[in-house]
Amino acid sequence: MMRNEIFEVVQQSLVDAIGVELEEVVAESTLLGDLGAESLDLLDVLFRIERKLGFKVTMNDITLMITGGIPDEQFGTDEGYISDLGLEKLKENLPQIDVESLRGKFEAERVLTLFTVDNLVSLVEMRQAELPTVSS
Repeated sequence: MMRNEIFEVVQQSLVDAIGVELEEVVAESTLLGDLGAESLDLLDVLFRIERKLGFKVTMNDITLMITGGIPDEQFGTDEGYISDLGLEKLKENLPQIDVESLRGKFEAERVLTLFTVDNLVSLVEMRQAELPTVSS
C-alpha cells in the first residue's frame, strides 16, 4: 500500500472516530491539539485502522515512536520537562518539531500533543513494512 493510500485510511479513521471534517485532517494537524482527539479517541482510530488494513498499530507503538524507547525517567527531567536525551529522540522520530523551542519549557507528560497525522501515517507505514511478505 502506498503512503497516499495509508494517509487516506488514517484520514478517514480520524474523521469517523473524532467527527472532524475531512478537510481538517491534514498531514501537519496534531491529533490531540488541532483535531481535538482524546486518548480514548486514539484507541478508536487505531482500531479503525486495524480493521481497514488488517494489522495492529498500538498506543505503545506511538509511545515508542515518540520516546525512541527510552524509559520515562530518562525521557523527562526531575522537574517534569523533556530531558536533553528526550529531545534528541524527538528530533530523530518527530522531525517536524523544533526541539530547541521546547528545551526546559515543555512538560514530558504533554509530549503526545506533538504527534501529527503525518507521524501516524509514518508509523502505519513502518508497521506495514514489518509484515511478512507472501510469496506466490
